Amino acid sequence: MIEIPSEVEGKSYDLYKLEQVLKPIGYSIGGNWDYDKGSFDYKIDSKDGYQFLRLPFTAIDGQLDERGCTVALGRPFLLSHQYEEGLDDQTSTAVFSGSFNQFSEPVDKDARFPEEYVRVGKSLVKELESVLLNR
Repeated sequence: MIEIPSEVEGKSYDLYKLEQVLKPIGYSIGGNWDYDKGSFDYKIDSKDGYQFLRLPFTAIDGQLDERGCTVALGRPFLLSHQYEEGLDDQTSTAVFSGSFNQFSEPVDKDARFPEEYVRVGKSLVKELESVLLNR
């Protein structure tokens, strides 16, 4: 995990409106959320696993599954998940089994982040600042 300090840290937004702004520029709500915290993920690449820019948020007024929930943004960070190689190869011999294995847990949830994507991540944070702070 590589943290990227940003001017968006601590800023508050209506979650629904925030999602409407971030989705068109490539972000999606990450699957690992709860009623009071979650994240937006930007998939940078899927080379040797998956590389993401993650923008965490915490509910400060309401719960994430309620209308009108206000969230505070945390510090963005780069995250790399490495999955076991060869799982897709099993689909040719066991289609049913392979369809489940492709969604297995990462072998390394905090894998080394390729250096070339660190620059990409930093530029994505600059874009994020531009979009969110100039509203």
